[in-house]
Parts: sequence; structure tokens; C-alpha cells
Amino acid sequence: MGKIAFVFPGQGAQKVGMAKDVYDALPQAAELFKTADEVLGFSISELAFEGPEEQLKQTANTQPALLTASIALFEALKSKNITPDYVAGHSLGEYSALVAANALDFDQAVAIVRARGQYMEQAVPSGQGAMAAVLGAEREPLAALCAEISATGHAVELANVNCPGQIVVSGSVEGVNTVAARVKEIGGKRAIMLEVSGPFHSSLMKSAADQLSERLQTVSFRDATVPVVANVTAKTVTQGSDIQALLVEQVYSPVLWEDSVRFLIHEGVDTFIEIGPGNVLTGLIKKIDKNVRLINISSLESIEALQVEV
Repeated sequence: MGKIAFVFPGQGAQKVGMAKDVYDALPQAAELFKTADEVLGFSISELAFEGPEEQLKQTANTQPALLTASIALFEALKSKNITPDYVAGHSLGEYSALVAANALDFDQAVAIVRARGQYMEQAVPSGQGAMAAVLGAEREPLAALCAEISATGHAVELANVNCPGQIVVSGSVEGVNTVAARVKEIGGKRAIMLEVSGPFHSSLMKSAADQLSERLQTVSFRDATVPVVANVTAKTVTQGSDIQALLVEQVYSPVLWEDSVRFLIHEGVDTFIEIGPGNVLTGLIKKIDKNVRLINISSLESIEALQVEV
């Protein structure tokens, strides 16, 4: 029997109405949203369930809303008695993974990601940072192109190594635009500008990382009860102090998602269960390895239909 990994999506997976069905059906899910509302001092549940979408898309709102929806689905999934061998999350999703691995309490996680979102929004003045998804380029030539452009004073770096043929770059508007204009020089197909409020996972986020570091000093991380594959290293981490340091680094470092998935497969994982709104990670994992089993848990119906041999 192969191993199971629970994976949690990051920003971009959110949608109005997410996890409303589990909120309505399960008291423990409703309790999570109530806790989030109390911790944040406003109704994140109302924003998640009713919108408006523009407000939900603001980073400081998206992060706690998506975390809460993902953990509500995780709580609902517990009825199936499936125990993961590993957990991982994409960027913001790493916080959901840490809650699932008992390294971090939910109420603390909600407060942290709200602050994280605010720090990220404030790090770079609006309109000065950008991100783009580069399609069809290899990692090394793209990294070399970014380094060449950054050397001219227009910072741009790899931000998300998602899957073969899809790498997100992040940095100054000039830097990202220059990469987009030159992708064909390195064998890439094209670049798609992303609708984001800042240059996430780039060195321009250092000030946000510094603020987050201070904020995390007030939080006690426990050792994870399930190994967590960290975005920064694509390796497992279980010690609370290591987790804390990696979360700071994660803010300005690339998300090594493809590497993380390949690591998990190498460790014997053959079933990936994506827990959270949408199916972004399921799509990425399919492009990394078509042979693994992929299960998407984004609604109460998907949990009720789930059949997994454990």
C-alpha cells in the first residue's frame, strides 16, 4: 500500500461561497468560522460566503478566508478516518498544512495569515511590483534570464516552480515585463501577467518577512505530528523552531512545488488528496506525474463520495 499526502492550496484558489456547505452541515466547521470571525474582529465568514469578490481577492482577506475554508474541509474529512503520511501546502497553503499537522493552532494561524497578508500588501507600493506565469520555459535558462535582467537594476526572480512548463516569476514591473518580452529567447512559449497586489516570493518581500519574523516570535510552534514538506526546501520539517524559521524565509523565497511533489513521490506517496477550494494543485500534480492517484476535496459532496483504501 502506498502513502497518502494531504495538500492544501494557496492564494488564487479562493471563491465566493467556499466551504459554505460544510459550514451549514457540520457544527465543528461552523465553529471554525465563528472562531475566525472572533479572532479577526470582523466577519470573514460573511466575506467568504457572500463576497463581494473584489474584497475577498484582497490579500489580507484572502489568506484568512482560504485558510479557514481549507481547515473546515479538513475537519469534515476526518469522518473518513484517513491519516496522511505527509502534508504540504502551496505558499499560504503551508499554514493549513501546519494546522493539519498539529504544529500550529487554528486560531493562531488565522491571526498570523491575516497579518502576513497585510505585511505583503504593504511591502511594495501599489503598481511597482508584478508577477507572471511563464509557460514552456526550462528552470535554469529562465533563472539565468532573471539574473541577467536583475543585474540591470530591475529585480525579477523565480517565485513558484509549479510544474514542468509552468514557472511564475516575480519582481519589479519593469523586470517582469522584460522577462515576458524575452521568454521566446530561452525557448519559452509566452508569459501571462497575473492579477496580484504585489511581487510575492521575491526579494522585494524582505520587509514583509522581517515583520512576519517579529510576529512569529509571539507564537509557540509545536513539533509536527505529521512530516510537513516545506516550500523553501522541498524536504520534510517537523521541529517547531525549524518550521518558524522556514515560514519567514518562505515570504521572499521561491515555492518549490514541483520539487516537493517529486520528493513525496520518491518517498512512496501515490495518493494526493487536495483539501480546499478549487483544484489547482490537482492540475499541477497531474502535470508532474500522471501515475499518481489524485483526489479533490472541495465540497461536502466530494467528501461523502470519497472511497479510499487505508
